[in-house]
Amino acid sequence: MRVLSILGTRPEAIKMVPVIKQLETGGATSIVCVTAQHRKMLDSVLEFFGVVPDIDLDLMQQSQTLTSLTARVLSSVGDVLDEIAPDVIVVQGDTTTAMGAAMAAFYRQIPVAHVEAGLRSGDLYAPFPEEMNRIVVDLVSKYHFVPTELAASVLRRELTDTSSIYITGNTVIDALMMTVQRLNDDVSLRTGIDRQFEMIDESRRLVLVTGHRRESFGRGFKEICLALKKLSERDDIEIVYPVHLNPNVQDPVRSLLSDIPNMHLIEPVDYPSFVRLMQRADLILSDSGGVQEEAPSLDTPALVMRTRTERREAIDAGAIELVGTEHGFILQRANAVLDDPELWQRMASAPNPYGDGRAAERIVDLLMADAASMALASESGAN
Repeated sequence: MRVLSILGTRPEAIKMVPVIKQLETGGATSIVCVTAQHRKMLDSVLEFFGVVPDIDLDLMQQSQTLTSLTARVLSSVGDVLDEIAPDVIVVQGDTTTAMGAAMAAFYRQIPVAHVEAGLRSGDLYAPFPEEMNRIVVDLVSKYHFVPTELAASVLRRELTDTSSIYITGNTVIDALMMTVQRLNDDVSLRTGIDRQFEMIDESRRLVLVTGHRRESFGRGFKEICLALKKLSERDDIEIVYPVHLNPNVQDPVRSLLSDIPNMHLIEPVDYPSFVRLMQRADLILSDSGGVQEEAPSLDTPALVMRTRTERREAIDAGAIELVGTEHGFILQRANAVLDDPELWQRMASAPNPYGDGRAAERIVDLLMADAASMALASESGAN
C-alpha cells in the first residue's frame, strides 16, 4: 500500500507526525509531501520529531491570499499525485493544504483518508476558512477518522455511507504524550527550554496567551488586547504571549500591550517550548483549536477567545470555557478562574475527551486492514 501523507502547517505536522511514524513501522510504503503553507513553523515541528519529507513543494509566499494558495496547492499536489500514483492520500484537519490536496485526489479518483474528520462549528465563517475546508475534505473522503463520538454523530447525519466513519481519538494527544515524555526524560532539553523563559517570575501564577484567528482581526483583537491589558494590572500573575507574526495580530498587540512589566510579548516558540509553557501555565487564554484539545490533557484550565468552536467536547467536559472576544467578559472569566480555587480545580481535573494517545495506531491498522481486504478480494476475483 502506497500512502502519501500531505501536510503544510505546524498544526498539521503536530497531528500528522504520529500517523507518519506509525506508517513507517506498519507495513506501508510511506511517502511524505509538504506544501510548506507555513514554512518556518512547519520545519521546526518536523525537525523535532525527526521527520524528513520526501517531497517539498515550498509553496509559501509573502502576503499570500487564500485564492492564490489554493490554486498552487491544487496544481502542485496534482502533479505529485500524477507522478507518485498513491493508493491513498492522508490529510489532516481543515487547512487550505488539506482541502486542496483532497480536491486534487478527488479529481483523480484517488481515495482520501481524513484525520480529524467531522468537526463542525455550524458557521461557515467561523472558523474561516477552516469550517468550509473541513466540510469539503469530509465530502470527498473515503475514510473518516474522527476524534470523538460527537464528531462521528455529525458525519452520520451528513454522509450516505456511514461505514466510512471510524472513532480513533485525536492524534494531537499522541503527539502531546510523545513530547511530554521527552521533556520528562531529557533534563537537558527541559532545562534548555526553561532557560528561554527566565524572565518569568516563578513566585507569580503564569497566564499563557495565544491568538491568530482571522475572524478576530480588527475589533476582535483590540478587544482581546484590552482584556489582557486590564488583566495585567493584577500583581499576582505573569502573562506570556508568543505573538503570531501576522501583521493583523502584531499591530494591535504591540501598540496596546508593549512596556507592561508583567506582560512578556515574545516571538513564536517551537512546539516543545510551547508544550512546556502549557505545562507551567495556571491559565491559558487562546483562540487555537489545538490548545482546546491539549490543555485538558495537561490539566490546565483554558478560556477560548472565540464566539464559536468546532470542539465542543472539552466545553461539555468542563475543562474549557468559550468566552468570545468582548474584553469585559474575557476579563470577568479570567479573574473568576484565577480567584476561585474550586472553579480552577474543577476545570483542571475535568476528563480529557480526546483520546489515549493511540489514535495513530488505530488509523494505520484500519488502513492496512482495508488494504489487505481489498487485495484478498482482488485475488479471489482473479481466481
